[in-house]
Amino acid sequence: MMTPMNIDEKIKDIKRSFRLMMDGQVAQSMREKGVDYHLNWGATLLRLREKADDLRHEVPEDSLYELAIALWKENVRECKILATMLMPADVILPEVVDIWMEQTETVEIAEQAAMNLYQYLPYAPMKAYEWIASDKDLYQICGFHVLSRLFMNGQEPNERGISEYLDQAHAALGSSNLSVRKAALNSLNHFAGLGLVYERLADSVMRLVNAQVNKC
Repeated sequence: MMTPMNIDEKIKDIKRSFRLMMDGQVAQSMREKGVDYHLNWGATLLRLREKADDLRHEVPEDSLYELAIALWKENVRECKILATMLMPADVILPEVVDIWMEQTETVEIAEQAAMNLYQYLPYAPMKAYEWIASDKDLYQICGFHVLSRLFMNGQEPNERGISEYLDQAHAALGSSNLSVRKAALNSLNHFAGLGLVYERLADSVMRLVNAQVNKC
């Protein structure tokens, strides 16, 4: 296991490596879209995945948790994304996930956390339903993205889960936040892909939404 000093040195080494990944056009495009990080090297997700693969070979498995925690604490886009890629899903506690969610400030990080980490949590459905019921946009976005992944993997909700999901999806499709609407619609499409019954339920939600839109 790596010592705190070793981890600090590894973090410095990782941050130095971002200079080689720097893509000014990507960073500028994010700024123009209103995505503002304290520090953003504009590294592509492909380069970050390659870096994560390298780190899994360099860092002892029992030190990945501590490294991911340390990376997340850095107010740097690339560090936070790497943290979601490296954190072992079977180790991170719900309380830590709650802290990470509270500290998530951009749609990109919410989406990356959902794809790289949260969908694999042993308690992923519980967190996803909790988040889609939140009044916070980023929580909803993350929750719907997690559910999309679970539905894509064939995980069917129980009867109570179906009812709760459809209610929250219906509400989210009327959100003023475009990213919330997109995440909800994407999850609804994957929900429909679970089978004919689910497809009919999804269609009923879309008919309600369209009827409400036509009334306006």
